[in-house]
Amino acid sequence: MPRSQRRRATLVHPETGEIDLLDVLHALSDPTRMTIVRTLRADPERACGTFPVDVAPSTLTHHFRVLREAGVIRQREDGNRRWTTLRLGDLDARFPGVLDAVVTAYERDLDPASV
Repeated sequence: MPRSQRRRATLVHPETGEIDLLDVLHALSDPTRMTIVRTLRADPERACGTFPVDVAPSTLTHHFRVLREAGVIRQREDGNRRWTTLRLGDLDARFPGVLDAVVTAYERDLDPASV
């Protein structure tokens, strides 16, 4: 089948009540995924190829999948682009303050002088 006729796999997003704390913490345990999350906190929606990470496209796809399946991000397709947003409201509804606490601790470790 020609590439232009292939359908992309359906994007899996857990419902808010299905988001598991250990899956979220695992998803946030990688520096590349933390860069994605920190970027989305500053810019609410971005196209997948625009994140400031230095990894191969296939590796970036893997990181997006881990974040998406954990319930940290939501992705939508628009034509040939995939857009990514942070599910901050869903995460705060399920685990109030957890994402802020993890990001703050991570940023503190990046810049020990800010303590």
